[in-house]
Amino acid sequence: METRTVGPLLELNKAVPSFDESGLPPVPFSMRLMPGECVVVEARDPENAIQFADMCSGLVPLDDGSVKFMGLDWAELHDREVNALRGRIGRITRRPSWPTFLGTHLAITLQQLHHTNRPMDDVVAEATRLSEQFGLPGLPVLRPALLSPADLVRAECVRAFMGRPRLLLLEDPLEASPVELENAFLSALTDARDKGAGVIWLVRNNAIWQGYRQGVTSMWRLADDGLVAVRTG
Repeated sequence: METRTVGPLLELNKAVPSFDESGLPPVPFSMRLMPGECVVVEARDPENAIQFADMCSGLVPLDDGSVKFMGLDWAELHDREVNALRGRIGRITRRPSWPTFLGTHLAITLQQLHHTNRPMDDVVAEATRLSEQFGLPGLPVLRPALLSPADLVRAECVRAFMGRPRLLLLEDPLEASPVELENAFLSALTDARDKGAGVIWLVRNNAIWQGYRQGVTSMWRLADDGLVAVRTG
């Protein structure tokens, strides 16, 4: 596997999230994610899953400790550096995140166009290729509200895997997805890991990820006392 990052790709070092800002328990969170690893985090509360992914992305203020991505502390970065780093994160979230006034093709490419300096033609070509990989007939141009639930899940996968992300924060897309999407998702996940990406796969149902058990590096539970390691064997 490609491991360009020296040391942890993502490191939560006794990070205490602001309860007022996130609703997460104000206790120390500690976790290390190395390049190529896949960590499953069981989070029964969908809002906690969203906020935990936000914390990994540097979007939750901390009362203590630190969160570092690619060796850089989110709290010490300027806006330009933050934007560049967030361009390396692919995310599937349960938070409403599709703009109602844009075609889905623009919503899919917006993150790459905003956070990177890639030519638009390159971004569109990659989005089209991924759309076909995830079972869409091409890059969808209808507004997200006009897509079927199954096609919207496919579009979420396309958006998350755009730009060769170094970190994937995935609030389980398989839970409400068409069965035929599973193989495409797991193939894309494995390919991203082979290229050095680290994965945090947030699940509500402990059974969802079982088909990928052999590929999981470790499992955690998001509980009232923070992150608790769970034995997978």
